Amino acid sequence: MKILVVGGTGLIGANVAGKLKNQGHEVVIGSPSHGINIITGEGLSEALRGTDIVIDLSNSSSPEEENALNFFETAGKNLVASEKLAGIRHHVVLSIVGIDRVQYIGYMRAKKNQEDIVKNAGIPYTIIRSTQFHEHVSTIIAVQGKEDVVNVSTLDFQPIAAEDVANFVLKFALETAKNGTIEIAGPELAPMDQFVSRYIKVTGQHKTVISDNEHKYMFYDFPKSGLVPEGDHQKGKIHFDEWTQNLK
Repeated sequence: MKILVVGGTGLIGANVAGKLKNQGHEVVIGSPSHGINIITGEGLSEALRGTDIVIDLSNSSSPEEENALNFFETAGKNLVASEKLAGIRHHVVLSIVGIDRVQYIGYMRAKKNQEDIVKNAGIPYTIIRSTQFHEHVSTIIAVQGKEDVVNVSTLDFQPIAAEDVANFVLKFALETAKNGTIEIAGPELAPMDQFVSRYIKVTGQHKTVISDNEHKYMFYDFPKSGLVPEGDHQKGKIHFDEWTQNLK
């Protein structure tokens, strides 16, 4: 099949594109560096000609509210409008677990708008909501740390390896459209501060984790279980400690 991977140069996108090529599919990378711009529409019609599946893994250049809202609304409308004209059989979008519960955060509201645009477009779709990635733990340390101290919440956390995310995206993209939402998460649920402490230990960083019950993530307030699935979900295979062994 011919498959357009929007955001095909990113962490998940490059992985998914590589796996699809290895299976013999014709893969088009949807990124400005490849002549396809979902904001301006440049190259989009040509990329969609004869395309069966669109996998949208795009992201805004900044999580700042106005930037994110403008990006996902413009990109989403451009994509679905062009897809309807091209007769796309399946639109897959990667989203975030828990966005319904934190619509007061601009970026989460932007991602929900992206989902709604797809749902209301009248095209076959599957929305995959994922928990945070194992790979984002280093970002928590960078953003919430100061010198040799990292303040981390005891929020419920169920991170998933990017490799597992890519495998789920590949699996669901090649299946029949669900016309609904699927949630994915890592195999282990524990307080966020525990994951950060384990990461710091394995990577040999001289930092101390200060745990708190303020329920903040990247300085935003979250419900205690706001980052993890509330109901049925599919679990990845790669445990956090297994993933960290590759960091040594």
